[in-house]
Amino acid sequence: MADDNKNLGETSIGMQPNMAGLLCYFLGWITGLVFYLVEKKNKFVRFHAMQSLIVFGSLAIINIVLLVIPALGILLSILLSLLSLVLWILLMIKAYQGEYFKLPIAGDIAEKNS
Repeated sequence: MADDNKNLGETSIGMQPNMAGLLCYFLGWITGLVFYLVEKKNKFVRFHAMQSLIVFGSLAIINIVLLVIPALGILLSILLSLLSLVLWILLMIKAYQGEYFKLPIAGDIAEKNS
């Protein structure tokens, strides 16, 4: 998707698109789901909502699976949590800057479904 910082369009929820995009990531997959269901008009917000839902939903499931594995799983879960924190901050910053920051795989799926 082309990056269009100047004209992100109107949202159906009455928020600035970049702020709504940031909030799509705020509580991970939960706010992603909420914004995906509520925002019907703005492709930018829907893209970030779907990407949040896919990325952080997948990370939550992987984390749960890792916690079932003794010792090594717990260590991998801690590492995954740290990487997730960095990704969470990066995605919120990019959305606030008005960028369609597309992650591999999840971004392609989000683009098709936004």
